[in-house]
Parts: sequence; structure tokens; C-alpha cells
Amino acid sequence: MNAVTETVAADAVSGVEIFVPLAKLKKSPRNARKVSHGEAAIEALAASIQHKGLIQNLVVEPEVKEDGTPTGYYLVTAGEGRRLAMLLRAKRKQIRKSEPVRCWLDTQNDPAEISLDENVTRTPMHPADQFERFRELADGKGWGAEEIGARFGVSAGVVKQRLRLGAVSPKLLQVYREDGLTLDQLMAFAITEDHARQEQVFENLHHNREPWIIRRDMTAANVPAADRRAVFVGADSYIEAGGTIIRDLFSEDRGGFFEDAGLLDMLAIEKLREIAGTVQAEGWKWAEAHIDYPHAHGMRRFYPQTIALSDEDETRLEALSTEHDELTEGYSSYDEMPEDVAVKLEVVSDEIDAISAKRYAYDANVIAHGGAFVVLHHDGTVRIERGFVRAEDEALADPQPEDEGETIYPEAVEGEQAEGGDEDVQEIEEEDEEPGKPISDSLTRDLSAYRTLALRVALGERPDLALITLTHTLTAQLFYSYTEAGCLEVRPTVTQLGSHADGIEDTPLTAKANEACEAWAEQMPRDVADLWGFIVGLDDEQRLALLAHCTSRTVNALRLPWDRKPRSLQTADRLATALALDVAKDWTPTVDSYLGRVTKAHIVEAVTEGVSEDAARRIADMKKPDMAQAAEQLLAGTGWLPAILRTPEPEADQPATVEADDVGTVEQPSDAEAPDTRAEDGEASYAVAAE
Repeated sequence: MNAVTETVAADAVSGVEIFVPLAKLKKSPRNARKVSHGEAAIEALAASIQHKGLIQNLVVEPEVKEDGTPTGYYLVTAGEGRRLAMLLRAKRKQIRKSEPVRCWLDTQNDPAEISLDENVTRTPMHPADQFERFRELADGKGWGAEEIGARFGVSAGVVKQRLRLGAVSPKLLQVYREDGLTLDQLMAFAITEDHARQEQVFENLHHNREPWIIRRDMTAANVPAADRRAVFVGADSYIEAGGTIIRDLFSEDRGGFFEDAGLLDMLAIEKLREIAGTVQAEGWKWAEAHIDYPHAHGMRRFYPQTIALSDEDETRLEALSTEHDELTEGYSSYDEMPEDVAVKLEVVSDEIDAISAKRYAYDANVIAHGGAFVVLHHDGTVRIERGFVRAEDEALADPQPEDEGETIYPEAVEGEQAEGGDEDVQEIEEEDEEPGKPISDSLTRDLSAYRTLALRVALGERPDLALITLTHTLTAQLFYSYTEAGCLEVRPTVTQLGSHADGIEDTPLTAKANEACEAWAEQMPRDVADLWGFIVGLDDEQRLALLAHCTSRTVNALRLPWDRKPRSLQTADRLATALALDVAKDWTPTVDSYLGRVTKAHIVEAVTEGVSEDAARRIADMKKPDMAQAAEQLLAGTGWLPAILRTPEPEADQPATVEADDVGTVEQPSDAEAPDTRAEDGEASYAVAAE
């Protein structure tokens, strides 16, 4: 049929193709679509028309006045979206408003019916077909996401998603076409383009096909980008070494998943060894690199000792401290400072740290015969532990001078006296009468017993010195391993927790405990003989802090099936209450930490308590692994804790603290009034152990 111009009269024959200037086209009041097209749809149509022209013409009818005379304009019966797309192109100066638009003139059919028909009697393309066609454009024509996006009016990100979906196994795409998979499930499979892996995971799926379960199974052998090894090595170095990172285009992947765990381990060890080489260059005999800290090394550790700064450094440090105070005056943070002031302050702070570091140094013997471990911290930072000495090098690293001026007592002779009879006793007594002979062991014990008793009484009357003595005894044993350095029969026991809970040694809590220990160790004198003077020289606050640290290292609240200790556990509960302990700050219920190691009933109970009964019912019929994973997701951020980790509420009728002035006035119940709790305690021991 021949095309004619827009001058065709209103009574012209219907069913001809005409060209109408864009400015002469209007929206028909009888258009069935009342909700206007969205901006994204108009953008897409404009892009399509720009690259491919007008694929489908508009259906129009002449606009007429009340008397039936034509106005010269045409009403768009079908194709309003295309008209708006052409106007958008004109607005962008891509075409003129006089641009002729190909239209189909229809004056016979009801315009409202035509408009409705166009929007109803059509079948949209199945998304799977769309995904595959996008993939064909990329593979067949070599177009990138930007080019395809420009031609179809969608963002490059959307194109990348469609290309990834188009790369899913054809077998799974067919299942999707047949409604055997939802779009969310298909997107979960698209996390990788490995068809064999996709099909394997699909075959192993049970009735529960939640997208997060599919993603979990698809990435089970991969390393998340948040893993400490991935953080340490870095994505760029890993990719440069030939590694591949799997990206999830449909959800927050936090950097993706590192596909080759073996390569990642190798790169981490290589980088750690480089750092270990730098540490060994400080003069250490050896330096070892490990991803995990070697807790079973069994070596003695020495710490740096305090040394005096030179006069020059002291003067410089004082000047820098003054400058630091002047720069920070009037500001509470770096963000409030002008940029030049913040930069200058950072330089000053770095120099202060460098000079302050000179206050501590390792003994030359320790460096010459000791070494260091270079390991990965829980957050992917490097952790350098210096000062370890192997057993065969201890004597060289820490030569102990012989004790001088110590009284040497003769060997005990009671047994010999018993065997030798009165003659031997007489002989010994005669020998004891010789001038210059030491007193006998029996008399020594006798006198030292009286002195011990006197010390006990005197120390009991001096709480301040009792504090010093207890702190000295604990510190000597915990930091120097000298059980004979103190005169109190107090023996701290530090139970290593690594053998009771895998991975606990690499947690932020352990890092915090280690930092506190090292901070004290750096201040200690090297010789334990100088420890008393060090502790006496501390002020009350520092001394209490040291005692608190030493005491804290001996806490043991382990519940072991072979070690029934209900009274100790009861005291641990009371200590937790007094400390207002909140384990939820540092522990969360995960599959590894709890949910995968308890029964399904326990999991349901946890979700019921932490989330809701409805949430628990939704997962109640799942298989155990899927239930544990679902519960981990549900309980995240709720602060839920198992009973064994909860802190008991303080007793309402018991004051949390007792005033010092009231200590002496507390009345204790008489023997008759005191309840007999022995039987109850015995039963409680079994109850607690069975929990």
C-alpha cells in the first residue's frame, strides 16, 4: 500500500500508511491506558528507536472540531509510548519536531477498542528467551554491556545481570521455562557460570530450594572476600596470580568469593614469609610464618624491657608533646580540624610514637638466640609475636647468675640419726658446738615457722602490703614462670582454652586478652628479683589493674563432664552477674559455633526464643543442615544466647555491693540457723554437670 502525506482528509479511506510531523501528533482521549508510561520505559523506547528506527508504526485518527472539520492534528490511538519516546528524542535535539512519523490511519475501528487490544492481546517474551537473546548479542556481535544497554535503553548493570542469567546451564533455563524454578532461584545459580556445578547443586537440592541455600551450596568450596586470607592477600594480587573471583550480581556479595582456596593460602604464606624475612633482619635467630598461630610451640617467651631515652630524645619528645597539645586544642576529632592542621598533627603523632617505641627493647641475648612468629590476625592484619626462645637456646638467651650471699644449709640428717643411734646424735651435737657451724635443720624449721606465723599476723593487719604481696606472687608466676619467687602459697593456674574450643585462639576476644598481657609484659623488669620494687613503685590504681589482669587470667568457668564443680560454676555465675557480662557482644549463634552441633529441637527452641514462634514453625520441617543455616540467618543480630552463655539476673533482695564501713557489722547465721545445704549441693553437682 502506498504511503501518503498527512494532508489526507478526515474522510479519506481508512487503512493507509501516512507520515505525520511529530508536532502534529496528540494523545488520544480514548486511549485505554490511564496510567502513564514510566520514565524507564520511555527511555528504553527512545534508545530502541534511535538505534533501530520505528519498528512499529503508530495508529492514528484525524482530530476534528465539533462541526466535523479537521484541525490538522492526529490523535494517537495506539503507540502513545512511542510518541513520548520521539518527543524525548526531540527534547534532546536528536530529531526535530517536524520529523515525519510513520502512522497507520484508522477511522473505521473504535479507537478505545484498538488501544485496549494493543495492550491486552499480546504475549510477552519469556524472560529466559530474553536472557539468551542478550547473550547471543554479546557472543555473536561482540557487544559489551554498555553497547547493549544503549541500544535497549537499560543500564549496563541490568544488561550484565541478563547476560549472567543467559549463561546459566541450558538445562536449568529449561526448568525455569517450565516453572520448575523461580527467577530468584535462577539468580542464585547464576553466581557462577560453571554449568556442571550448577547442575550438580540442582540435583542435590531437596524440597527446600531457598535462594540462600542454593548460593551456599554453589560457593561451598570457595572463600568469601571477608575471610582474613582474602583481606590480607587482596583481590588484585589474587587475580594477578591467576585466581578467579566469583561475583554475585543479584545480591550483596561483599566482594565476591575467591574460587581457588589453595592459591589463596599459597599467596598468604608467601606474603607472610616476606614479612618474616624483614622481622628476622632485625637480628632474630629465626622467624616463622604461619596462617594460624602455632599454639603448641611450647617455647618460653621473653618480653622487651624498659630502657631510658637519651637526653636528646627526651627533649624532642617534650617539645612534640607540647606541639601536639597546641594543635589539638579546641578540637575533639580530626574531622573538625582544617586539613593542614590534621596533616601536621598526624606527622607529630607519628614522631611521638617512633620516639616512645625506643623506651622498650629486647635484650641482645634474646634477639640473638630467639625468634618471632608472623601470623594472620582474625581481621586479616599481620600479627608479629617476638621474643620466643627454643628450649635448647634458653640458657644462652637468659643466663641466670648464681645466687650470692644465700645461706647454704646442710642436708637433713634425721634419718641418719635414727639409724646411727645415740652415738651419732652425740657426735652431731658435739660438731654443732664447734664455732662457725650453721644451726641444724630442725631448729631452722622451728624458727622459720615462728617467723611465718608472725608474717601472717602482720600481713593480715596490712591490707596495702597484702595487695602488693599477692600481686607480686601472681605476677612472678604468670610472667616469669618462677613459682619460688613469691612467699605466698598461692598458685595461679591458667587453663588453655584452645583445646576446648576450636578457633577460640584466633578471635577478637583472645586478641584483646593478648594485647593486655603484652602491654604489662613490656613494663616488667627482666630480672624477677627486681619485680618487688617494680610493683611497690606502681600507684594504687596501676597496682590494682595489674592484680586484676593476673586474677583474670586464672578464671575457669569450663563445664566438663569429668569435672563436677557446682560451687565453682555457681561462683562464676555470680561473677558474671557482678560484671554485667554480655557475651552477645562477641559471640553469635552460627552453624559452626552452635546450631550445627545441637538437635533440631534445640534449633527450634532457639528460633522461638530469639525470633518468634511463627519463624520457628516455618523451619520446623526442614532437614537438619538446612534448618541450621536458616536459623543462623534468622538469629543474626537478635542477641540470642544459649542458656550456658546467659548472665543470671541479680537477685532482687540481695544488694550488689556492700559498703566498706558495713563489712564488720554483717551478722552471720548461727550453726542452728544456718541451713544444711550439703545434700542440695551434692544433687546440684550432678544436675549442673548433666546440662
